[in-house]
Amino acid sequence: MTAPEATPPASATAAPTPTWREGLAVYLQPRVLIVLMLGFSSGLPLALSGSTLLVWMRESGVDLGTIGLFALVGTPYTLKFVWAPLVDALHVPVFTRAFGRRRGWLVFSQLLLIGAILLLALTDPARSPLFVALGALLVATMSSTQDIVVDAFRVESLPESEQAAGMASYVAAYRIGLLVSTAGVLFLVSAFEDTGIGRNAAWMWGYVVMAALVLIGTITALAATEPEQSVRAEAKTRGEAAFSRVMHAAIGAFSEFLARKYAWVALAFVVLFKFTDAFSGTMTAPFVIDLGFTRNDYAAIVKGVGLVATLIGGFAGGYLARRYSLVASLWIGGVLQAVSNLVFAWLAYVGVNQWALAAAISAENFTGAIGTVIFVAYLSALCQNPLHTATQYALLTALAAVGRTYLSSGAGYVAETTGWPLFFVISVLVAIPSLILLAWLQRRGHFEAVGTVKV
Repeated sequence: MTAPEATPPASATAAPTPTWREGLAVYLQPRVLIVLMLGFSSGLPLALSGSTLLVWMRESGVDLGTIGLFALVGTPYTLKFVWAPLVDALHVPVFTRAFGRRRGWLVFSQLLLIGAILLLALTDPARSPLFVALGALLVATMSSTQDIVVDAFRVESLPESEQAAGMASYVAAYRIGLLVSTAGVLFLVSAFEDTGIGRNAAWMWGYVVMAALVLIGTITALAATEPEQSVRAEAKTRGEAAFSRVMHAAIGAFSEFLARKYAWVALAFVVLFKFTDAFSGTMTAPFVIDLGFTRNDYAAIVKGVGLVATLIGGFAGGYLARRYSLVASLWIGGVLQAVSNLVFAWLAYVGVNQWALAAAISAENFTGAIGTVIFVAYLSALCQNPLHTATQYALLTALAAVGRTYLSSGAGYVAETTGWPLFFVISVLVAIPSLILLAWLQRRGHFEAVGTVKV
């Protein structure tokens, strides 16, 4: 099988630096707006099988031990790279023929997601926790499948000049979708209860409304056009058997990446780049409570003010990545997200002060979002072959989650041993290995070899 030709490297002639007007105008491009709406659809279902579901279960009287086990429901989000080759290689009967390779999977996965949410809505946590677990697992599986397709669609449909802006828009809409399925559902359930219906029925209708909101993503997929890269990849593999396509997608995704120069160093960089954020972020909630802030302070400032700072930081990251080269943007994001952890060390000395907490959370979330958008622009640049974009991107994001899920698991012991001020100083220092790898890769021309490094 001959792979589609990769995008040729950028000309050695430097492109003119975009003005701030051009930097903002990119967010209004139709392709970026499509990604924006798909971001909302991706963020919406996450809490429905997570934090929002746990509130419903606790209100229904489910014991804490059972509720704790529901953390395992999130497993599909970690293992989604396992079935990503199926999304890359298989055709969905009727849907692929009607809408194309990526859009067909988008519509198909969203319809299954709607069905899974409706099934979860019909369960009763008080009577059948096992059926709730099965429903939640279905929602998580369909949601992570949608994520696989949306990521591939975004990477393939956006040109290099719009990748960072597309990711910034995606992150912003994802956070809004997540807010709707957390605070939005709780407000809806309260409103339904005020009409006189029972608590379980109120929760059911809250989930039904969330299922209906998934249609926003479905309508967006129908309004979009199939990425040209996907069309070319489809033409290349049309004559192959299904099993052969799956094997080529699975093996090709790994072998092609590992055949690149300095591949293992790049993978180590992927694992470590966001580690500084994950290490400090794991302990943000207990730190805030330990200082003496109330739960209302945490909800209003950490979640409310923090969300606004994250949205602004995401768009700032998109602008930086468009204005500067990819490697320069990674340096900016990497240093900012590390140094910003020092604001928590300062807050530890200030103590209970709402304005100080707002300033610290704003600084940390703003710089963390900048680092995230630039980092994902780098991950997108690594996935250049449309034959297995979904598989490679799912694998890279799974590796990026290692720092958040496993490496930062000992953060609590470090904080307990050192105390809060020193802990956050250490959280800055853990960024040093990733910056050393960044310098090493830069000196050896890795970012030029990636392709068009001006994003």
